[in-house]
Amino acid sequence: MSQNQTAPAARGPHEPDELPPDIAKRARRLLLDLVRPERVGYIIVIAVMVTFGIANAAGPALIAQAMDHGIPAAIDGNTRALVVPLALFLLITVLVAVLDYWGTRLTGTLAQRLMVALRRRLFDHVQRLGIAYHERSTSGRLVARQTSDMENIQTFLTGSLVEMVAGLSMMAAIAVTLLVMDLRLALVVFLGFIPLLWVSIASNRAQRRNQRRTRTAIAKVIVQIVETLGGIRAVQSFRREPHNLRRIDAEDDEYRRATTSSLFNVAWFAASTRLIAALSMAAVLLVGGWLVMEDAVQVGMLTAFLLYVRRFYGPLDSLVQAITMYQSASAALEKITVVLDAAPEVVEPTSPTPLPEQAGAGAGAAGASAGSGAGAAGSGAGAAGAAAGGRTVEFTDVEFSYADGEPVLPRFDLTIPAGQTVAVVGQTGAGKSTLVKLLTRFYDPTAGRVTLDGVDLRQLADARLREAVVMVTQESYLFGGSIAENIRLGRPEATDDQVRQAAEAVGLAPFIARLPDGYETDVRKRGGRLSSGQRQLVSFARAFLADPDVLVLDEATAHLDIPSERLVQEALATVLQGRTAVVIAHRLSTVETADRVLVLDRGRIVEDGAPAELIDSGGRFARLHEAWEDSRV
Repeated sequence: MSQNQTAPAARGPHEPDELPPDIAKRARRLLLDLVRPERVGYIIVIAVMVTFGIANAAGPALIAQAMDHGIPAAIDGNTRALVVPLALFLLITVLVAVLDYWGTRLTGTLAQRLMVALRRRLFDHVQRLGIAYHERSTSGRLVARQTSDMENIQTFLTGSLVEMVAGLSMMAAIAVTLLVMDLRLALVVFLGFIPLLWVSIASNRAQRRNQRRTRTAIAKVIVQIVETLGGIRAVQSFRREPHNLRRIDAEDDEYRRATTSSLFNVAWFAASTRLIAALSMAAVLLVGGWLVMEDAVQVGMLTAFLLYVRRFYGPLDSLVQAITMYQSASAALEKITVVLDAAPEVVEPTSPTPLPEQAGAGAGAAGASAGSGAGAAGSGAGAAGAAAGGRTVEFTDVEFSYADGEPVLPRFDLTIPAGQTVAVVGQTGAGKSTLVKLLTRFYDPTAGRVTLDGVDLRQLADARLREAVVMVTQESYLFGGSIAENIRLGRPEATDDQVRQAAEAVGLAPFIARLPDGYETDVRKRGGRLSSGQRQLVSFARAFLADPDVLVLDEATAHLDIPSERLVQEALATVLQGRTAVVIAHRLSTVETADRVLVLDRGRIVEDGAPAELIDSGGRFARLHEAWEDSRV
């Protein structure tokens, strides 16, 4: 393997329901990576929240000071001893409100920045994942990652995080204050920490399991909704509504059970902490009352301890909800981490190799005109007289299999000279689509190499490969927006004149002229405003404007009626002119215009030659052609 060539990543399964054992650690690493650019802001937030906790802890101590010292001094005429602690208490109350405001505001701002970074990273990574990943994973799971899981993380970061940090800061400050004020009463309070710690650990573990189960369940609900709405025509045509309703009921029921289990755990934790709080307060009152009677502790001190116990356990109700949201956000982040950890199976080389300069440019949008050479039979090379445009494509000792399955292409060799149009035919499963997926580098071969003018596709920069090789599929996918925008997808920087020239070249201009807004007409969702033939013409105009060296057509006329097919065939003659082309077609009308025909069977070339020669030979292609002619009659 060349030093410029990057080894293909190992093929792995789609996102599993059972997460890896170290996923929590990986999710924390992801979070730290996202926080790092905003670390100064988070340090400020932590400082604000710690100050908030300390300020909150000072209130009862000032009340104790006022009761034990200020009131007796005021009775004796020294009102200053009472006014000072009360004034400080008022000042601290205002400070706590200001700190609460700034803490919430800063946390919300930082959370939004973090969410933008996470959404962008996830969306960018999903786009870069190979076709193999998307063919194995359902789009509903990825939608769940971008919507439901993101929403849970955002809810925690913008709201629950403030409550959690503020509550924990205040509890820590109160614990220190209790130790300073009176060790004996502090020990009584701390006895309640033992069952509280046990309850918290048990609840945290249970809640983590519940939230993982909940995130998986809601993802399955979203998958079912996305698949149903995406195939709504098939659903209604085949009366699948009752079946789909049963499916969504089953998925919803699992989500209900998971959520109910989580709520039961929350209720158990809340009831346990409130019971511990009540028992702690009763113990402090009992021991403190005895110490007051023994003149070991003053009433103000006891009152402050009771207030501290109340404040210490008071935030636990909010903490219960915050911890629940934390577990939900953690489970969501773990799911997102699994997607982000999925390695692209087709990776770009670190040091790309450039394609050699061509002697002549292709036709396409540049307007050059060159005819394809006549095809001649051959075991690998085919026709000799190629057009000036295009590039030579070679498959050398190529083998390919999907995951751990049977080889789809067992030891495959093929040479397509520059400028030649090759039609590939064969039964379903013969390996036709696999061949073009390797040529477009949606997959890498498991052995051997595919080259363009002698350069291994794995050595080409991705952007250069996409310029050189363009694929038009039978779906003719159009994005919401204008016709011009969809044509310009082939070359985003193209001018309006170039877009119009591309539309005229494929015969689309007369139809566009009849539309109310011309080239600015919105094609609507998935091009729903256009017919199948019109969508295919738009995809051809897109490919014509892109002006690739190699054009791949994967059953581009499979779903067209006869009039639409004729329009597309006329456009096809223009698009293919002067470039290398590989055409997969079940309809042999496309094959007739090819220089050369390959007949595949189980990943092997069983016939190779010019269409007329193969028809005269009486082999497989001749039988296919005869059957096609009969169907036309």
